[in-house]
Amino acid sequence: MFKNLRAEIQAIKDKDPAARSTLEIFLCYPGFYALLMHRVSHWLWNHSLKLLARMNSNLARFLTGIEIHPGATFGKRVFIDHGMGVVVGETAIVGDDVLIYQGVILGGTSTEKTKRHPTIEDGVIIGAGAKVMGNITIGKYSKIGTGAVVLKDVPPESTCVGVPGRIVKCKNNAHVVDLEHNKLPDPVAEAIRSLEKQIKENEEIIKILLDKHDLCLNEDVL
Repeated sequence: MFKNLRAEIQAIKDKDPAARSTLEIFLCYPGFYALLMHRVSHWLWNHSLKLLARMNSNLARFLTGIEIHPGATFGKRVFIDHGMGVVVGETAIVGDDVLIYQGVILGGTSTEKTKRHPTIEDGVIIGAGAKVMGNITIGKYSKIGTGAVVLKDVPPESTCVGVPGRIVKCKNNAHVVDLEHNKLPDPVAEAIRSLEKQIKENEEIIKILLDKHDLCLNEDVL
């Protein structure tokens, strides 16, 4: 147990440059508390103590602002940074070494009692305010951009941004924690720039054709 606890604390130190000491993490990190309390809730849930599990998860939500259903499954070294407004549904599965920012929702899109929440594989980074909805899979080491709404599977080692989420980059083999979400591609902006370039080129072609037309008219008059 203590070995796993040390690994969780080290993961926070690796992923958060603001973490200065183990004591600070113990006293001041709501994401750390939320996951500790969730592991208790999950144990109670799996041992048919579902009311106690829900009561404990509600207490965790009150204390941390992070709502995790006791049925959700979390791997090792998961870090919820800040965490206010994070919601994780009952059948969600979160793998190892996942980084989740504030306001993220791992939600369901069905009322049936089946697997209806996302599966987040190892090493995924989910940006602030992102919504990952339904029984979909986010592949290993993928990145979900800030504010993205993801409704379909994301391949491993990909980047997904926008509303609805679009795959804009695949096969990024550098498995490192990259916090510079401002540098993620913007497919909408790129499409607009491409259209602006095409319009400008068309205007230049039209101008050339008009100039040639005027020249021909002048020659005919002469």
